[in-house]
Amino acid sequence: RWQYLCDYSNRIFGRQDEHLAGLMDEAVRQGLPDIAVSADVGRMLMILTSMTRAKLAIEVGTLAGYSGIWIARGLAEGGRLITIEREAKHAAFAREQFEKAGVANSVEIRIDDALPALQQLAAELEPGAADVVFLDATKTEYPDYWRIARPLIAVGGLILCDNVIAGGSWFIDCEGEPSR
Repeated sequence: RWQYLCDYSNRIFGRQDEHLAGLMDEAVRQGLPDIAVSADVGRMLMILTSMTRAKLAIEVGTLAGYSGIWIARGLAEGGRLITIEREAKHAAFAREQFEKAGVANSVEIRIDDALPALQQLAAELEPGAADVVFLDATKTEYPDYWRIARPLIAVGGLILCDNVIAGGSWFIDCEGEPSR
């Protein structure tokens, strides 16, 4: 059943343009890890972002910029994405990809560890300022990201978390604490 759902999702949502189709191959050639959301998840991120009419989105975990491009494409006109990446090399690669995708003017990359960067954003932004927060960094820190990001979410906004369901050896239980 899981494979059927994945295959269906890829057929319906998995279309990507030429740039996105080659982005991760280029990332790997430049020494970045071969990890990114799939094309169908990327398109879903774009759809969900656009449904919120997002003026501000926050992404925790930029890596090569693949998911950030999808999110930026879903922003409302004049919207912006703040994306957080720990590794300067990854941020530089992502910056190039945002340029190539034509979304660089709406993307700000912050190079820092996720928790301090989120705490800084929480200090800078008003409560309810963000329409979308996408968590895709250190999975065991998701409960901490949640606690920091929750007050930032606008009414009708979304916190999206990669790898929460069927993510491997852990999940976040109903109390928000990591379980093994």
